[in-house]
Amino acid sequence: MEELENGRAATGPPADEVTPGAEAPARATSRRRDDGAEKPEVAGPSEAPLSARPRIGDTRPAPTVRPLVAPAGVSSRQRSPVGSPHRDGVADAGPDGPADGAASLEVPPEAGDDGAAASSKRRRRRGGRDRKGRSTGRYLICVHVQPGVSQIAVLEGRSLMQHLVSHAQDETTQIDGNIYLGRVQNVLPGMEAAFVDIGIPKNAVLYRGDVRYDTDDVESGGRGPEPRIEDVLRAGQLILCQVTKNPIGAKGARLTQEVSLPGRFAVFVPNSDAVGISKRLGDNERRRLRKVVDALRPPGHGLIVRTAAEGATEDELRRDVQGLLGQWGSIERAAQRMNAPGLLYREPDLAVRILREELNSEYRGVIIDDAALYDQVREYVERVSPDLAERVELYDADGEGQPLFDRYHVHEQLHKALDRKVWLPSGGSLIIERTEALTVIDVNTGKNVGKSNLEETVFRNNLEAAEEVARQLRLRDIGGIIVIDFIDMELKENREKVAAALRAALARDKTRTQVFDISELGLVEMTRKRISEGLIESLSTECEVCHGRGIVLDASVR
Repeated sequence: MEELENGRAATGPPADEVTPGAEAPARATSRRRDDGAEKPEVAGPSEAPLSARPRIGDTRPAPTVRPLVAPAGVSSRQRSPVGSPHRDGVADAGPDGPADGAASLEVPPEAGDDGAAASSKRRRRRGGRDRKGRSTGRYLICVHVQPGVSQIAVLEGRSLMQHLVSHAQDETTQIDGNIYLGRVQNVLPGMEAAFVDIGIPKNAVLYRGDVRYDTDDVESGGRGPEPRIEDVLRAGQLILCQVTKNPIGAKGARLTQEVSLPGRFAVFVPNSDAVGISKRLGDNERRRLRKVVDALRPPGHGLIVRTAAEGATEDELRRDVQGLLGQWGSIERAAQRMNAPGLLYREPDLAVRILREELNSEYRGVIIDDAALYDQVREYVERVSPDLAERVELYDADGEGQPLFDRYHVHEQLHKALDRKVWLPSGGSLIIERTEALTVIDVNTGKNVGKSNLEETVFRNNLEAAEEVARQLRLRDIGGIIVIDFIDMELKENREKVAAALRAALARDKTRTQVFDISELGLVEMTRKRISEGLIESLSTECEVCHGRGIVLDASVR
């Protein structure tokens, strides 16, 4: 199993680390491995194939590889590993030509590059590197479509990092990002909020901080520096609003009047003067994009440049902004024609949204097992990122002989993500318990007995737990208040290192989080923005007998 990190494939096992295997019939085609690389062609009947030694963690037989023949006088230990390049980017060549797995390496653009050469290098970086005609990258997106529901899995290497569920035409629970014309039902001054009818069974809530208003529309003329919500909104008023949080449980959807339209490279903010550029971009790229944005920003509207705009040309940004401006014009015209609450703009399919937010050169592929959705996604990617269009593939479950999620081991990892206990590599464990108010995560040493002393054992166990906690929060989509009970550490330095490791791991999660330092009792308090229901809720129903409590009362107390 290859480890794919930062878009670059690690070299495979050395040629001398192979063991003889049984003969296999010749095959003319190659198949893609789980990590994005191709399986080398199997030798024909006249050539005895060799079987690569399986790695720890593999769950299937190792692929067969063609043996390398070394020139006379060269020992097996002097051969280069399969597919390992020299420093000049050229792989070792045998007597018959280049070795299998040779990869051409691209030099990343220098900070000082400019003009056409810099633009060309940026486009190559956005497209990613290729190995034997296949794209490489850390991440893989698998989309499994069933009647009425679609499931999307994001894998890093072979590890499941994120799992999303989308129900077809769900107009009541998965409405995040949709824009509505709503009617104010009632205003609650004591809560500084208003309930708004947007055309779904449950009213949505609009808080004072999310209200936009014109000073001329304030009825009381203002009772201080900021008008109260009852001065801005009144029952029966029609307003344009956008959903920022899906309805969860008994709570209705959350609204804002700060409408925004996300595109591939930019976010369009109507009737605003906001201008921003992603902080994840480098200083040179931010300065370049700032000049482009100043030239492209439509008068009277704001623009926020996304991380995906790194390396994007001015023409690409212009097409993206013009498309968003056209969408906003359609929304305004639809709102003028309507006189009742209703939907004005619906976010695209979940698979398209994920690609719009995530797809870049670090993703080695997008594999979809539904032809209709594949056509939709492929057309979208060809329009917004033609360099990445070849990475969208159609999966034939019948031809492959197994479902998509079984092929990439998603189901087995999904079942583990639904369990309350998670094992750590060293033998420790996490216990994850969710309640109405918060989520509690307990860290245990379990089978981890360490080697040197108790403080070192606890410290190493907590470091592992910090990485796994961040992964589980994202995978299970846990939001709200979270309390993590790390094992007590005596040294303040160790507590600070564990807290830093937790923050670094959470930085890879795009959902907003806030983490406080570890207390003397080993507790970490943190919050994670809750946008929708979690993984367990999306894949389960409440028990009709115990109603989710997990216990049944004895007959004597019923």
